[in-house]
Amino acid sequence: MSTQTPSLNPVPLRAQFPALQLQVNDETAVFLDGPGGTQVPQSVINGFSGYLTHGGSNAGGPFLTSRYTDDITAAARRAMMDFYNARRPEEIVFGQNMTSLTFAISRAIARTWQPGDEIIVTRLDHDANISPWLLAAEDHGVTVRWLDFDPTDCTLKLNTLPDLLNERTRLLAITYASNAVGSISDVQTAVRLAHANNTLVYVDSVHYAPHGLIDVQALDCDFLVSSAYKYFGPHTGVLYGKYDLLDSLTAYKVRPATNKPAGKWETGTQSFESLAGVAAAIDYIAAVGDHQGSRRERLVQAMDRIKAYEMALSEHFLRGATAVPGLKVYGITDLERLAERTPTFAVSLAGFTPAQVAEKLGDQGIFVWDGHYYAIAVMERLGLLDKGGLVRIGFVHYNTLAEVDRLLEALRTLA
Repeated sequence: MSTQTPSLNPVPLRAQFPALQLQVNDETAVFLDGPGGTQVPQSVINGFSGYLTHGGSNAGGPFLTSRYTDDITAAARRAMMDFYNARRPEEIVFGQNMTSLTFAISRAIARTWQPGDEIIVTRLDHDANISPWLLAAEDHGVTVRWLDFDPTDCTLKLNTLPDLLNERTRLLAITYASNAVGSISDVQTAVRLAHANNTLVYVDSVHYAPHGLIDVQALDCDFLVSSAYKYFGPHTGVLYGKYDLLDSLTAYKVRPATNKPAGKWETGTQSFESLAGVAAAIDYIAAVGDHQGSRRERLVQAMDRIKAYEMALSEHFLRGATAVPGLKVYGITDLERLAERTPTFAVSLAGFTPAQVAEKLGDQGIFVWDGHYYAIAVMERLGLLDKGGLVRIGFVHYNTLAEVDRLLEALRTLA
């Protein structure tokens, strides 16, 4: 494929992010650590601080500041309903983070399991979509089966899923995209196969959410979860669940909290200032699209623009990576398959440990991660867990081709 100029212009967007102006050794910092958490635009900062400035109270009270909190929470729920394309705002649940929400749901679902039942987890997942299910399975005498990935391109072996499914399979936990190597999973096919077997599907979309459009109705998944700080928002986890499932499952909660979705799953007092930031983050993304149509329609166009732009960044990086001696890129490297991956790259550089590469780049103001990034199963499968893992380079739509060039030049100099 050839690089085409996408319709997204990052320059005016970058101006909205105060952190992107950070200087390191008199040079503008390059934030390539997005898979671990993105920076936030001023509008999100304003939403967060605006709630605190206005004055808020706990929810459900018969006075001004409490009603303000109720309005903020409702607005955030509607925003995430649009982002996920859920059917109703009651299908949106907020929590401390994706991990906490997944532990809560796993504990609830596991109450329905019997000894001898089975579940499936994948080796491509972040451990937050593995360990909660392993622990629940251990507690209830449930067998765990593993869906493997192909180490040559780091894509799930979905063709083996039918062999793992049987009449005792109760759940499939699957990642939408790998936070380590960027591979995008064919979740729609996985859901179709699982549902034909009467198996529930729990989708981790934390890494996918900044890079591609989510449509839970089209996927028909039973649950889907993400973290707003991965898509330009605050540290808040957001769960989608089909209403009937959220309603019927038993939540672990204090008395006399509500039994109605989604409130029954939101334990304790929420970070209401963060919820104001969540709504602002979704509105920021929608503004990347046209300023016409519903918010969902604008989000659809925005994610199309973001996807096209990030594919151009990925192509530019992969072409330049071939000129860096000793640089190995894991996962999909075929330029014809860029739509099958996010712009997140796990790499190694001959002669250097991942930690050394990350440190040397960091000294130059280029921020990348090293290690396993909680993708324990991925690193185990690649035989790299005890070797320091890999270097993770992650682009998002506020990155530029010039930043890619600066990264490549730094790697060439290091090599």
